[in-house]
Amino acid sequence: MKIWTKDEIVARFDMERAVRMVEQGLIAYSRKTAQVPPIQNFRFESSNGECCIKSAYVDGAATFAVKVSSGFYNNPAAGLPSNDGLVMLFSAKTGAPVALLQDEGWLTCVRTAIAGQLVARALAPHEVHGIGIIGTGVQARLQLEYLRTVTSCRDVHVWEPNAERRLRFADDMSVFGFSVHAYESAEGVAINSNLIVTATPSREALLKSQWVQDGTHITAVGADGPGKQELDAWIVGRADVIVVDSIAQCSKYGEVSHALSAGLIQEERLIELGTLLASGKRGRDDSQGEQITVADLTGVAVQDAQIADSVVGNAV
Repeated sequence: MKIWTKDEIVARFDMERAVRMVEQGLIAYSRKTAQVPPIQNFRFESSNGECCIKSAYVDGAATFAVKVSSGFYNNPAAGLPSNDGLVMLFSAKTGAPVALLQDEGWLTCVRTAIAGQLVARALAPHEVHGIGIIGTGVQARLQLEYLRTVTSCRDVHVWEPNAERRLRFADDMSVFGFSVHAYESAEGVAINSNLIVTATPSREALLKSQWVQDGTHITAVGADGPGKQELDAWIVGRADVIVVDSIAQCSKYGEVSHALSAGLIQEERLIELGTLLASGKRGRDDSQGEQITVADLTGVAVQDAQIADSVVGNAV
């Protein structure tokens, strides 16, 4: 079994190949040509931490994957990264372990950003006048970075509770050509943006429905486990199009679950991202400029299997 370090993984990483394979994995999931067992979740209240174990096999692949991913959100105060993890690949022919990817959570962050990019291609307004980012962590940065190929807009509006981190985010992302405006509340972000990404571990709604303008698309990636929430449930309730990475997962937790439990929407309105990608069509009707669209991304294990395979490939 080969052990891959994070440096080796990053050096071998091919973004175009990874995007293509993650897209194929999401399509396989929605077509039910992949095996994805239930997720295991751990919560560590005393240390503000969590851990999830996800596994998947895409029909016909040479390997299947088991991913362990943790998030301990007090870590940055101690100079430690908040995210960590690894991916294990096993032979689908013999069951033998063939690769251990010690990616330190990097692959999880990247595959989530890739899903955000795929969503934006299908749902972002034709004319993006402002990109809104709620959160300033690694995922928020990657989501913004991966939007560069989707829209020419470079006008960014950001909020998170810590003023110092807001300003640091603005400085750091200016290197990528963005003009970043930091706000003291999420309302300022919503008012000035029509493409918004929320990327926090929040357990209460941060973005209010009354702030969201008609014609806005929102991608919510933070509510990837029980108890988490970033959006006012009424945002999902008033959305014209609701896309989820997994109907099964998003109905149990994530933004959609709050709207479902409040009776604001019915499950029949949910469209899986893999189904939308397979259709080759836009999810937004560009002739209806006032549409509000929402994507709820809780993270599907096929993304982990596919992005790991995109790195390892024939090396196993």
